[in-house]
Amino acid sequence: MIQRIQSIYLLLATAVSGGLVFVFDIWSTIKEEIFALDLFFRDSMLLKVIPLLYLLSAIVSFGTIFLFKNRKLQFVVGRLVILINLFLLGLLIYVSLTLPGEVSISEKGIGMFLPILVILLIVLANKAIKKDEDLVKSVDRLR
Repeated sequence: MIQRIQSIYLLLATAVSGGLVFVFDIWSTIKEEIFALDLFFRDSMLLKVIPLLYLLSAIVSFGTIFLFKNRKLQFVVGRLVILINLFLLGLLIYVSLTLPGEVSISEKGIGMFLPILVILLIVLANKAIKKDEDLVKSVDRLR
């Protein structure tokens, strides 16, 4: 049953978290645009965590697709992906507010808002998983 709608939502969340984050910049300075991959080469450990969380979110949401036989576990892992992205969003907001030279960083990139899109896609997937679970329970009740 991998052709269900929640699999499409989870695949889109994987593509956004694992692919688009390396296409769109996180923020721009006057000198350069900062992408998620560039943060691996920074001195701060806090900045090195950001791309790791993006990749962790992508890996976990992709793995969630294959848990279709256990809908309850799929639902719980979806909530875990939501928590990862909420933590990532909070970390991005914290970093953007405490960056040195904030005056020179006037433009936030679309990469900072990708966790919101991932959260939305996972919520839609969890809603579809819940709908499937309710359907199975109603059929079991009729037997």
